[in-house]
Amino acid sequence: MATEEERPIFLSTMPAEPRERRLALAVVVASLAVFAAAAPFARERLAAAWAFLPVYQSALVVNDLITTVLLLGQFAILRLRALLLLGAAYFLSALMAVAHALSFPGLFAETGLLGSGPQTTAWLYFLWHAGFPLLVIAYARTKGAPLRARGAALPVLATLLAVALAAGALTLLATSGQSLLPVIMDGNRDAPAKLGVATACWMLSVVAIAALWRRRPLTVLDLWLMVVMCAWVFDVALASVLNAGRFDVGWYAGRAYGLLASSFVLIVLLLENGVLYARLAEAHAGERRARRRVEEKTTELVIANKELDAFSHSVSHDLRAPLRTVDGYARMLEEDYAARLDAEARRLIGVLRVASQRMGRMIEDLLEFSKLGRHPLRTQPVQMNDLVASIVAELRPGAAGREIDFAIGELGVAQADPSLLRHALTNLIANAIKYTRKRDHATVEIGRTGTPEGPVYFVKDNGAGFDPRYADKLFGVFQRLHGADEFEGTGVGLSIVRRIAERHGGRIWAEGRPGEGATFYFTLNAGAEAPAPITT
Repeated sequence: MATEEERPIFLSTMPAEPRERRLALAVVVASLAVFAAAAPFARERLAAAWAFLPVYQSALVVNDLITTVLLLGQFAILRLRALLLLGAAYFLSALMAVAHALSFPGLFAETGLLGSGPQTTAWLYFLWHAGFPLLVIAYARTKGAPLRARGAALPVLATLLAVALAAGALTLLATSGQSLLPVIMDGNRDAPAKLGVATACWMLSVVAIAALWRRRPLTVLDLWLMVVMCAWVFDVALASVLNAGRFDVGWYAGRAYGLLASSFVLIVLLLENGVLYARLAEAHAGERRARRRVEEKTTELVIANKELDAFSHSVSHDLRAPLRTVDGYARMLEEDYAARLDAEARRLIGVLRVASQRMGRMIEDLLEFSKLGRHPLRTQPVQMNDLVASIVAELRPGAAGREIDFAIGELGVAQADPSLLRHALTNLIANAIKYTRKRDHATVEIGRTGTPEGPVYFVKDNGAGFDPRYADKLFGVFQRLHGADEFEGTGVGLSIVRRIAERHGGRIWAEGRPGEGATFYFTLNAGAEAPAPITT
C-alpha cells in the first residue's frame, strides 16, 4: 500500500474509496427521494416570483466561475487535458446562465434582452443543458496523459476564448436564428415539440453518467461529477419533461436541482483546497523544524570536526614520536656500529628503518584521509598543465636517476580545489613512477579526453599493471595493486584520490593488465562515461 506521502493529493487523480462512494450514493438517494416526492406535483402552478430567477442565476454563475478557476488551477499543475475540458464545461455553463437570465421575458425587459424572442430563453436553456453534458462526456473519454505544452497560460486562454465564442454562437442561434428552430414555448406554457427536445437533452445527461461510470480508474472528481449529472437528470426531468411551463412546481424544483448540481463539485474542490492548505502549513512547519535540526547538527559537526582534528593531530604526534625514536636508533646502529655487525644484522636494521618510515607515511596518509569531507571545497580555475608540470618537476628527482618519458597533453582549465587536486595528481603520478621501476624505458602519459558529460583526465603508465579482476578493490583503504607487493606503499593513497574525486562531484576508475601497465581515469563532474582504453 502507498504511504501517505505517495498518495495522490488532487481529487482529479485520487481514487474514489468506499467512504466517498457511500457518501455520493447517499446524496443521490436523497436527491432521488426529493425528486420522487416532487414529480407528482410538477404541473401544479405556483406564483411567479420574479426575484427568484436573478438570485438563482447569480448564485449559479458565481458557483460555476469559481469551479472553473479551481479546475483550471489544477490543470496548470497537472496539465491533464481532461481538466481543461471540464473547466471549459463549467465556463460554458456560467456564460449560458448569464445569457439565459438576460433573455428571460419580463425580467429585465418585456421580451428580454439580447434581441430575444418568445423561443430564445427556452432554447438557451436546452443548448446550455446539452452543451455541459457533451463536454462532460468528452472529459470522461479523455485519457490521463498530460498536455505537452511549455506553459499552462496559452492552453487556458485558448480554451476560454473558444468557449466564449461557442457561447456567443449558441446565443446568436437562439436569438437571431430562433426562426430556424422548432417552436417549444407557447407564452409561459410548453408547446408539444418541447417534450422531444427536453427528452433528448435529458438523455445526454444519462449518457454522461454512463461515460463517467466506465472511466477507470474512477477518481473522487469522477464520482462527484456523476452526482452532478444525476442532479442534472432530475433538473431537466422536473423543469422540462414532467412540468407544464414556467413558474410551476417542476420549474422551481428543477432550478433548485440545478443550483445543487453547480455546488457539489465546488464544495469538494473547496474542501480539497482546505486540506491542501493544511498540508502546506504542516509541511512548512516541518521544514522549519528540519532546518533547525540541520543547523543544530551542523553546529555539532563543526565542534566535532574541531575536536577530531585536534585528536587526529594528537594521535599522529604521539604515534610519530616512538617511530622517530626507533628510526633514529636504527640509523645510529647503521652508521656507528655497521663495522661490528654482520651482513644479516645490517639487513635487519635496514628492514627496521624502511618499516618505521613506511609506518610514518601511513600515519600521514590516514591523517590526510580523515580530513577529507570535513572541510569545505575552495574551488577555483586551475591551469592543469602548469599544475602537472610542477608535480613532475618535484617527483622526477625521486626517480633514482631513471630515465622516464613524461608525455603531457593539453589538459585545459579545471574548476577544482587546487590543493586537493595537487594531492590527487601527485599520488597518481608518483604511483606511475613507482610501478615503472623495472622498465628499461618507462613512460608516463597524463592527458585528457572529452565526453558529452565533461572532460575525463587520465594517468597512464607501462609499468607493473594489475589484474582487472581486482580493479574495484584498488580504491579501498589498505588495498594495493594485486601482484605488485614488491613495491612499497601504504595502501591509502588511492582511497584519498577517490575521496577527492567524489568531493568534486566526479569519480575514478582504472584499467590495466599484469605487466602491461595501468591507466587511471578520473572526472571532476558527475556522470562522465568511461572511455575506451587509450593506446599510444
